Amino acid sequence: MRKPIIAGNWKMNLLQDDAKALFNGIKEFADKYTAVQLPSIVIAPTFTSLSVVENVKCDCGCAGTKIAIAAQNCHWETSGAYTGEVSVEMLKDIGCEYIIIGHSERRQYFSETDEMINKKAKSILAKGLIPIICCGETLEQREAGITDSHIAGQIKKALEGISAEDIKKSVIAYEPIWAIGTGKTCDADEANRVIAMIRNVVREVSNSEAADAIRILYGGSVKPSTIEEQMSKSDIDGALVGGASLKADSFNEIIANTMKVAV
Repeated sequence: MRKPIIAGNWKMNLLQDDAKALFNGIKEFADKYTAVQLPSIVIAPTFTSLSVVENVKCDCGCAGTKIAIAAQNCHWETSGAYTGEVSVEMLKDIGCEYIIIGHSERRQYFSETDEMINKKAKSILAKGLIPIICCGETLEQREAGITDSHIAGQIKKALEGISAEDIKKSVIAYEPIWAIGTGKTCDADEANRVIAMIRNVVREVSNSEAADAIRILYGGSVKPSTIEEQMSKSDIDGALVGGASLKADSFNEIIANTMKVAV
């Protein structure tokens, strides 16, 4: 059985004091439960708050192991003349265990390609970290009836040249772009259908063992009121949460509601 993941992507929000306070609010909730009772909890702060959040995690003893830290992006090279970039090795050095790559905002605003995302995934896995590989379609692509072919193409390119063993360790996040930050949520049955399709693509490019092991999340205006239905579906293994992860109460409620049906 795949252990669910609830990941919070804080995007470009929160100064260090606010990041520390929010992380503490999540930690206080997680402290009430054992790691077995909880889903895997992943928090992705801004680069400037990574060390602050990691220090809080380290200061809180064994309970800190219940929450993993993610970066929101990386470069695929180890070092070099890449002004403004951050390497996987640097992120590992600061305590990150996961790195989000291929988010639609990175694709849209920073012209990231599938080939770049594939390079990042390989670099992340080579350093022993876990990539959270995002995919998704625009409203125009959905209305044109090319959701499945578009996403299948993204996944095939992202996983090209990656071994089955490394694919099993990886995470995919399906985020319909038209549902990110809009308040619109993809119907749970449809989200599950697309995620099952993604799992079949993984089976096609790798093998059944990798497809059955890889965890595939849903993202796109996830809220406490939607997560139970989403998590009751056969192929949805958790959520990549945006706006609702910026308040401890709402994020903790998402975790609690996940625990009711899927842990």
